[in-house]
Parts: sequence; structure tokens; C-alpha cells
Amino acid sequence: MKQKYLTIPLVMAFIIAGRGTCAAGADMPEVSAKAAAVISADTGQLVCGKNEGEKLPMASTTKIMTTLLTIESGDLDTPFVVDSNAIRVEGSSMGLQEGDTVTKYALCCGMLLPSGNDAANAAAVRIAGSIPDFAQLMNDRARDMGLSKTWFVTPSGLEGEGHGSSAYDMARLAAYALKEPVFREICSSETICTQFGNPPYKRYLKNTNKLLAMDEGVYGVKTGFTDEAGRCLVSACEREGKRLICVTLNAPDDWNDHLSLYEYAFPKTESIVPNLPESISAPLAGGESDTLELVPGEAPPITVSGDAQMRFQVKKPPFIYAPVKKGDEVGSITIYCGDMQAVDIPLYTAENACFKNQVQEEKNSFVKNLFRKWFS
Repeated sequence: MKQKYLTIPLVMAFIIAGRGTCAAGADMPEVSAKAAAVISADTGQLVCGKNEGEKLPMASTTKIMTTLLTIESGDLDTPFVVDSNAIRVEGSSMGLQEGDTVTKYALCCGMLLPSGNDAANAAAVRIAGSIPDFAQLMNDRARDMGLSKTWFVTPSGLEGEGHGSSAYDMARLAAYALKEPVFREICSSETICTQFGNPPYKRYLKNTNKLLAMDEGVYGVKTGFTDEAGRCLVSACEREGKRLICVTLNAPDDWNDHLSLYEYAFPKTESIVPNLPESISAPLAGGESDTLELVPGEAPPITVSGDAQMRFQVKKPPFIYAPVKKGDEVGSITIYCGDMQAVDIPLYTAENACFKNQVQEEKNSFVKNLFRKWFS
């Protein structure tokens, strides 16, 4: 039976006084992009931007959402035969042919590295049964994330009526996706060896994201291009423990745009470790006492810019039932910045808790053993 949890907002919010955000700042570098945004990868805070809220076509950066939904659908390693109609699509390809056997994991590699439109369509049909039904899943997820300027028509990014997003929305989408370890592993790879075919055999896929080789701190994310959208690029970069995400839409000089924006934005951020409560009490059922102390795990550093207002939510069961061992994970503390989840920190039991009658039995057993020792 699934454990039910209570979500309890803590009356704990704090503001980190920083250097101030720089959206549309006068000293922001000139970029070729029609729209650009740099955000904290942890909090979603806008560090700087240019037309960051304007809805524009975003080409194959669409595949960030398609890949995320594919990973979230699970069962990544089960082989299946691709849908013949799905892979008949123009543009960039991972090389799928009719009758090929593939896995969802291989399709994720095919979407994020060579930007395969065939991979995106094959994943969509495998998961939802049709491309329109998958587009509905994409839009539902976008609403859940609060991406108000985003609308998906295709899983690949080939234009459809109304298909588009903003630089800020795409940055936030990337922040969500990068919290998924499989997504980050794939998008940060310059090459990947995977298998598909009829029968499957080893293939080496190369990443179109040249920034991975241009800056050692870059660890993703996705390129894109169509005639209508122009050059689009979503990247993520870490320097000195600080993590930023940069997006440019319709940017003829996107590689240099991103390098310039990182040089400008990183000095305007700082890395802080949230000050969590030392312990939290939880009701204990069936134990010697009525309460049990819980302690949070170690909080990782969070990249912030300007005045970062954080809030906490505690997720724990209504009751913890004895027996439990010290160090058992029984809940979590989630840190939010605005509506963006920055980090989820586990809650552990601070001590052992036995059954109430078990405690008495252990005491009786100790006394009996002591008497035996004395009179033996």
C-alpha cells in the first residue's frame, strides 16, 4: 500500500540579498539573437534577457520536452519495432529505417544528439499512439510547469500553426529536464554509442552542440534550426559551483552569443547553501514516545541572482509507525524559489523507534540475562 504524505508549508522564508537582476540591463552585451534569456538552473530566476517573454518558433529545441516525456514514460530499454509512418519525416535524422528495432533510450540519444525528427516521431507514437495525442501530452506538461508562452504542435519542432515558445520558457523547461539524470547524461555527451537496426547493431551518434567543446563548463542541452525559426540554442553551464541555463532564439551567431552571455551573467550570481531546520518533529504511532525527530539531509548549494526569496515545504506521513531505524528516509523538504522547485532534500529519522511492548520486552530480557550471569 502506498504511503500517504502530508505537505506542510513551513513558516520559513528567507531572502538572499544579491547584486540585482539584469534583465534588459544597459550593460548587457549585444547579441545576435532576436530573443535571449539566462536563468539560474536551480531556481529559474531570470539573470538577464532580451525579449525573453516573446513567443517565437523554437525549432528542434522542442525535443527537450519530447525527450523528457519519453524518459518519464519509463521502460527505456525494452526493444520494439518503430512505426513505419512515424519515421517518414523530413529534416535531420538518426537514421531509422522501416522495420528497425530500437529502444526508447536510443530514441532519446537520437533526439538530443543528431536531432532526429524520425526519433521524435517514433517516440511520440510509441508513447501516445499518435503525434496529435503526444502533442497534447506535451502541452499538458507545459501547463504543469507554468510555461505560459509555450505551445506544441509537433514532437520534432517542425513548424505547425501556433507551435512556439519564449526564451524564458525554454530555459525553464531545460531546468526541469536537467533534474532528470538520464536526460543530463545524454545531452552532455559529445558522442554516444547505442544500438538499433534490423537486426540492431552498434551506432555512434554525434552531438550537434559545439558548445560542449568550446567551453569546458557546458553540459548541454540542445540545438535547433529551421528556415522560420533560424538558429536556436539551449545550453547549460557550470562554473565555480554555479549553474546557469542560456537560451537564444533566432540567433545567427548563437555560439558566441552564449559565451558572451555566460561571461556577463556568472559574475552577477552567487552560490548559497539554504539554512534548513536542524530537526522536525513527527507523530510516532506504536512507539515508546509519541513523537520522533527527523533530520534533513545535506542541502546542496543553490545558484541565485538578486533578491532570491525562498520557501520550504515539508512532506511527511501523518504518522510514522514503529518500528523504524535511525537513518530511514520518511519524507522530504522541498525548497522553492517562486513556483520553481529548486531542490528536494530527504528527511531521515534521527533515532531508532521500537514497538512499545518491544522496549519493555528488551528491558525484561536484559534483567533476566543479568540475573543469569550473577547466579550462574
